[in-house]
Amino acid sequence: MTNNNKSSFFTIVAIALTFASVLASCTKDTPEEQHTTTAQVTGTVHDNANHMMVYNFTYPSTDPWGNPVTLSGTITMSDKLTTSDIAEGILLYNHFTIYRANQCPSRGNLSEQALVVGSGLITISPDYYGFGITEDKPQAYCISQTNAQSAVDALVEGRKLLADMGFKWKDNLFNAGYSQGGQTAMAVLRLVNESYPDIHFTKTFAGAGSYDLPATYRRFVVIDRSAMPSTVISVMLSYNHFKQLDIPRDSMFVEPVLSHIDEWVLSKNYTRQEIDDLVGTYDISSFITPTMMDTNSYYSRLMTEALESDNICKGWTPRSDEKILLVHHTQDGAVPVENTLNLLAFLQHQGVTDIDVMVDDFGSIMGQPAHETGALIFINATKEWLIQYLGVTGW
Repeated sequence: MTNNNKSSFFTIVAIALTFASVLASCTKDTPEEQHTTTAQVTGTVHDNANHMMVYNFTYPSTDPWGNPVTLSGTITMSDKLTTSDIAEGILLYNHFTIYRANQCPSRGNLSEQALVVGSGLITISPDYYGFGITEDKPQAYCISQTNAQSAVDALVEGRKLLADMGFKWKDNLFNAGYSQGGQTAMAVLRLVNESYPDIHFTKTFAGAGSYDLPATYRRFVVIDRSAMPSTVISVMLSYNHFKQLDIPRDSMFVEPVLSHIDEWVLSKNYTRQEIDDLVGTYDISSFITPTMMDTNSYYSRLMTEALESDNICKGWTPRSDEKILLVHHTQDGAVPVENTLNLLAFLQHQGVTDIDVMVDDFGSIMGQPAHETGALIFINATKEWLIQYLGVTGW
């Protein structure tokens, strides 16, 4: 590794420590009684430390049941960019797993966006349903179709806002995310392929996403281990709630998790690492019931069918000229590498040929676990590709 790459890794290591996959759930939401019909800037901040302008905004979208809802997101750009300039393009950034309310973009968690400023790109970042203006609702964790819709709506409405403010940009349009963000990025690609013929991404960058949740579930049951137990709990809560499976909590979880779901997972007071520490074990059978460990049980089959309905590795036809970067650490204990391998096989079968693949045992960078090491590899690979493509210097 070169000294420049080492420096880049040290700059971003704090970011990668929080990359993961997670969620929440409770009683069914009621539709928003009032919702915005146009995007609105709700706050402007000059981030002096990162030489970045931050525009928080709200925009019309839909909730997980298709009801109109107001969501929130953030637009970031270099503080040197003016309406007389032309930005290099736009990056749709889909954030990784978060649990605590203040970890979403509109609440100021913009470390990744700060990394992009030097590229000359404008970044648009959705909070997703369940964070920002909807933080009083359970987050639609790993419900890829819901999160993709919130992201595409943020992109569409965010570009309208930018145009209204007088900003201009080149046609370059990128779509990126790691972990939950990687899943969302591929779900975004699926959504625009199916329903937005006028949106064409220059390239999609997706790292270690849970693209094939049924395969992930089966894998975890077999090995009885997850490097991020909170994400297993959160996926089950999310799909049970938003897919209205009506599986009783005590049929999914055992103590002490059962009695602490609201406090630990749904309160949005804790980070992913803090929740994992509270769970206190990586053995899945120590926090979910034998019923859910038995893939032949009624409730387990119900859950698997719900996960299958959101499987990105089947059921859609990507444009054959899509350009994609896929990154995954083969030893990833949080999101098994089968997700990327299954996605790659699907894309190739569909005729997509322009796919850069970085799937390998990358070892450990600076002592980080495989999932976080994969995040460092992903960030560095994405940055290097953008530098070469955009021809930017000094980034």
